[in-house]
Amino acid sequence: MRRYKRVLILLISLAFILSACLNLKQPSNTIEYYTLEYDPPLMGNRQPLSCVIKVNLFSVSPIYNTNRMIYRDRSFNRKAYVYHRWRANPGDVVTYFLRRDMNQSGLFKATLSHDSSFPSSYMLEGMVDEFLELDGEDGWEAILSVSITFMAENEPDISKKILLQKAYRTNIPCRQKNPRALAQAMSLAMADISERIIRDIHDRLDDHK
Repeated sequence: MRRYKRVLILLISLAFILSACLNLKQPSNTIEYYTLEYDPPLMGNRQPLSCVIKVNLFSVSPIYNTNRMIYRDRSFNRKAYVYHRWRANPGDVVTYFLRRDMNQSGLFKATLSHDSSFPSSYMLEGMVDEFLELDGEDGWEAILSVSITFMAENEPDISKKILLQKAYRTNIPCRQKNPRALAQAMSLAMADISERIIRDIHDRLDDHK
């Protein structure tokens, strides 16, 4: 009986060791990280303005306030990929690319980040309302919606302080049904919304001169 127990313990120990060795040899599931990639929009022959604009960090709707890639495959349902994620939070992503595009446009004297100590004449803040993959019967789409508020910093009259408040939304089809195609479509969505925001701000400032 004792010999039987010893053999049983030995077999169990051997099985545990072999299992551990196999787990070490098997590669773990790797998390893939994605970001946006697109060229800054071209603004045409617009006249540059001597304005200094501070871009505050955009907030994010609670549903999308994560670096997980969120998708909707049916009504009232939101899911997240496990091994595919954005490199940064959508608020950080939208803020960075919008400020980059405003700088590259050459339409403003300077565009400052939210943590800059340099004084500014105008301030832009906003919220990312949607940042997701929409799975439909005809294919996938990248959905991006952003709302902004553009204000004059040194305007004492509160009724005149807000110069522009507007919501933007766009949907771009994904070429394939995978996270990389989502990142590509979301890049095009960001390029579209960024261009529209910059044009609207420039038009409003041009009228406000």
